[in-house]
Amino acid sequence: MREGSEPVPLSGEAAGTVAAVDHTMASAVPDSASSVDAVALVRGGLVARGAPEAGRPHPGPRHPGVATRPVVTIPTPRPISATCEDVGGNRPAGAVGKRDAMIGTVFRSEDLPAGERFDHWRAMVGQTRSPSDIISAHTADFWAEARLMELGPVTVWPTSFLPTRYRRSQKMVRQSDPELYHLSLLLDGGMALDHVGRTAVFGPRDLHLADSSQPYDLQPYGVGPGRVVKGVGVDFPKALLPLPPHRVRELLGRGLSGRDGLGALLTDFLVGLERQADHLQPADGPRLGTVVLDLVSAWCAHALEAEAALPPETRQQVMVRRIQAFIRQNLHDPELSPPTIAAAHHISVSYLHRIFQQQTQGETVAAWIRRRRLEGAHRDLADPSLRATPIHTVAARWGIPRASDFTRAFRAAYGLSPKEYRLQTLVERECEAPLNDRLRPMGSPVQPSAPVKE
Repeated sequence: MREGSEPVPLSGEAAGTVAAVDHTMASAVPDSASSVDAVALVRGGLVARGAPEAGRPHPGPRHPGVATRPVVTIPTPRPISATCEDVGGNRPAGAVGKRDAMIGTVFRSEDLPAGERFDHWRAMVGQTRSPSDIISAHTADFWAEARLMELGPVTVWPTSFLPTRYRRSQKMVRQSDPELYHLSLLLDGGMALDHVGRTAVFGPRDLHLADSSQPYDLQPYGVGPGRVVKGVGVDFPKALLPLPPHRVRELLGRGLSGRDGLGALLTDFLVGLERQADHLQPADGPRLGTVVLDLVSAWCAHALEAEAALPPETRQQVMVRRIQAFIRQNLHDPELSPPTIAAAHHISVSYLHRIFQQQTQGETVAAWIRRRRLEGAHRDLADPSLRATPIHTVAARWGIPRASDFTRAFRAAYGLSPKEYRLQTLVERECEAPLNDRLRPMGSPVQPSAPVKE
């Protein structure tokens, strides 16, 4: 996006999209993400729930033979009887899926007998809107997790599974073509994709785009035995991408970075969706879908150097996302202000205020900065590991050097002074501790806790 241009205002609903989402996801800025070539999985992704940290051995004996729990973007069918709970919340007897607080379905292979897991996964992939054949060396000890989130016309799913190959033939395309684009973000592991005459290898924080109307062959690459592949997939109708199809074809099957610029914004948002899924409501779905489409559109246009083809409202929304990311990275700087933010993005202060308030339901730049700083300090004051850190030091770390200013703003926001809030949270934690941890034998010495410092 050319940052000097001034797009027209957004429509009412779209204008509030980023603001509505941002408050919920403020604390979920992902550390890494990657594009799991889930081309073969166009439509029907599952999102992993509670998957272990990427690349680490899976703890415990619940999944024998699984050394690590990788997550990959996998096509997820509409809820299947005896496999997933349906979107309406009706859970058939023996179902292994779970309705999420968000929209959609959670699948865990561990809920099935070991001998049935691969067959269930294969059945799910085969019943998606763009089915594929799957092959795995782990049919006897297969493991996978996935969550499906439906955001209006957009489907997002984080998934993790043991190395598996997905192939979609020309015959399958003729039998079922939902006319979708599939975006994959790989988070851990490696995948190789053969699509539209191109072959590419993808690693962590790589993104790639696939077309459900074209065959593909997606297989693990450089993933050792018992390791997991992890990623996030996105499906959306081709008609919703505001770029000419012949230009979009230039991106198909190519590995594109999600580590910087618009790719990083898109990556962070998708990872944040997964992390915050339990705290989102069904009503958030359509607006979140709008944000995803805008970010994907801007990312594609940037990769094609075709930002001018994007609607003005999309360019404006992406600009605000860039600005908010910049603010988060610089909250520690007490000199952070509208003039410094505008200068960093080569726009005027008046334009900054105008587009920011259009996208945040009227919240000013200064108010947004103040809220983010207070939220950060609020979290730190509740952190037991920081109980010995003076309150004025916590405030300074979040860009508020004057203790009196911090105390006044904190009390206005939370109804307690910083000291009162810290003491309250420490007492609550003590009361919530297991009873045995709080009882001591008679005569045993009482260990003083670390003092709460000002």
